[in-house]
Amino acid sequence: MGFLSRRFRSLSSDRPDGIGAVAIGDPRFDDWEVVREFGDVATARAWLQPLADAGIEAVLTADHEPDRFGGGDIYLQVPPGMWSEAEELLSGLD
Repeated sequence: MGFLSRRFRSLSSDRPDGIGAVAIGDPRFDDWEVVREFGDVATARAWLQPLADAGIEAVLTADHEPDRFGGGDIYLQVPPGMWSEAEELLSGLD
């Protein structure tokens, strides 16, 4: 696996729009704010979708590649200054 594919790896090829790709150890998102933390990719993707639908920029990140079942520490992050807007939208879904 090449350097770039390790830095940003999609864990699913069934999403041509790229929604739900997980950035693994990508420093571009180090200053982004964590809105939620999940134990698996599938759940994280489900929570990412409402943000994408609302036009809120968000990304899924992880420090380490999830296991073969999609389990791991997956973070839903938004750019600095967007946490309140994202949290308000997601809190209505709890």
